[in-house]
Amino acid sequence: MTNETPNEPTSGIQENVNATGQLAIVLRDAEGNIKEEKTIPNLVVTVGKNWIASRMKTTGQPNEMSHMAIGSSTATPVVGDTTLGNELGRVALTSSAVTASMIEYIATFPSGTGTGAVTEAGIFNNVSGGTILCHTSFSVVNKGASDSLSITWDLTIS
Repeated sequence: MTNETPNEPTSGIQENVNATGQLAIVLRDAEGNIKEEKTIPNLVVTVGKNWIASRMKTTGQPNEMSHMAIGSSTATPVVGDTTLGNELGRVALTSSAVTASMIEYIATFPSGTGTGAVTEAGIFNNVSGGTILCHTSFSVVNKGASDSLSITWDLTIS
């Protein structure tokens, strides 16, 4: 018999599951030359965590994450967010892959899509609206009309 109190973890058992990650942004000019690169930490919002938990069911699963959006809001993302502050453009993911406890989402915003002062990004499960998984903000990336912007977003469950 042990003296542990109820709901206390036993030695060696981890009770918390964390969802964390980062995204890498690459801005290219019309000729494909890199104009800017940055790596930013990400926020997994409450509805995103709920989406992750719901994917553990065998039936009635919500749509998989399929799109990435960029926007121009300067508001700091918070866990209660359900949208971007001011969406400039949304594109389908070009790829997603799971490796161990990490998933990588990749999207490219071609010339003419999401043009402007980009300061936020998010991952969604629909072409419009839908559930947001992650939301992040960053210092401005000025995407010109002929520029393309690629984002590689890594999300780790630990």
